[in-house]
Amino acid sequence: MDLIETVAGLGVADVVDAMALRYQHRAHLIELDSPDSARVLIGPAVTVSFLPVRRDLMDPAKHSLGPAIYRAIANHEPAGAVLVMASNGYQRTSLGGGTKLSRVENLGMAGILADGMLRDYDELNTYRFATYCRGETVRGGGNEIQPYLSDVPVVVGGVTVVPGDVIFAKGSTAVVIPGADAAKILTQARSIMEKMDHVKASLKSEDPQTILREGSGEL
Repeated sequence: MDLIETVAGLGVADVVDAMALRYQHRAHLIELDSPDSARVLIGPAVTVSFLPVRRDLMDPAKHSLGPAIYRAIANHEPAGAVLVMASNGYQRTSLGGGTKLSRVENLGMAGILADGMLRDYDELNTYRFATYCRGETVRGGGNEIQPYLSDVPVVVGGVTVVPGDVIFAKGSTAVVIPGADAAKILTQARSIMEKMDHVKASLKSEDPQTILREGSGEL
């Protein structure tokens, strides 16, 4: 399945509506920020989970962003994947910047979904991947949190993300789609979009007076 082609023209809301027809759990994220929100992010998730710094537990040679990214992709194809970084409550802290995250470009990944802030928007925008996070900051966060686990289920914006889930982000929102159902969900989302387009077209000939009389019970 060509994910980029599949979501062409779709909105995140269309996919959220399709998800709601099949599942009851929360799947959407809102209030995201991006160096370029016109870039669409779509791809299977690989995950990194951050924790507050514990010097007795965290060997910098292991618990830094580079090793964490490589552990995240160890069992997955990196090309076209989305690096999902969970801050575990530190949404106002930097999870990385342009230099360390250049690995995402080197690996040919689709982009980043970070439940925290990122540095170096200008630099990130020179890369080919799409980036979505909680905003831009200038101060490093290594004294507060560090990557701890990779390739595990994580929580991003109140939504569970499992490695292999499909991430779709656009504008300021995103949705998390179970990987096994991605084709069905995205196909249904397109049907919903097309149905709404037909409804919108029909509204062009709608008579306001008729609607008002129907609403007041006059008809």
